[in-house]
Amino acid sequence: MASYLAQESLRISDQLKSEGNDHFRARRWEEALVAYRTGLGRLPKRRTPSSQPVADSADGVAPLSNEEEDAASKVPDSAPAMTPEELDCAKARAVLNANIGACCVKLNDHQQAVEACTQALLDDPNYVKALQRRAASNEKLNTWSSLTAAQEDYTTLLNILPSSSPEAKEIERSQVLLKLRLEAAQKTETDEMLGKLKGLGNSILGNFGLSTDNFQFVPNGQGGYSMNFTR
Repeated sequence: MASYLAQESLRISDQLKSEGNDHFRARRWEEALVAYRTGLGRLPKRRTPSSQPVADSADGVAPLSNEEEDAASKVPDSAPAMTPEELDCAKARAVLNANIGACCVKLNDHQQAVEACTQALLDDPNYVKALQRRAASNEKLNTWSSLTAAQEDYTTLLNILPSSSPEAKEIERSQVLLKLRLEAAQKTETDEMLGKLKGLGNSILGNFGLSTDNFQFVPNGQGGYSMNFTR
């Protein structure tokens, strides 16, 4: 019965994916997005590790002894192997989430694109298209953290793709350009943070007739800084 339900879910989900593909080819991004999300909703949820709650005496079950807890902690918490139906559902979820990411890119919603591709990669960690789309969207977000995430995805892609492939060459070029952008974003965000901290410090020190300009940090020659007070 469970196998039949999974197959039926896959069949309906595949129909909705095909509808979404037709919309996407016709540049109807929002209609495609609805079809892909509906198809995703017809599939079983991703299996999550189950945890056995510890019963106490209030439930009518005696708690584990110290020896039993020690023994239980040594049992590996490994999930059972996925069934063929579960593997098919995982692949279908990955494709639909990657397609959702593609729609979000077209709609210029790069944060949602990143989230959708992340979901795809939970089902298929080596999904090249999902990695590429997530990296590209993180580049569009253009923050220190998002550029760092893009750099990590490009590194993963280089480990997956053959070194002779045109895609690998293009990714290597992207990494070179990304390094410069990453350094610039880091400096900009660090300066902004320091500026906010300085403003906060001045608002407090102003009560005492002081400002952060009265405190200077000077290298101490030992890899650290010494703070000097000046008037």
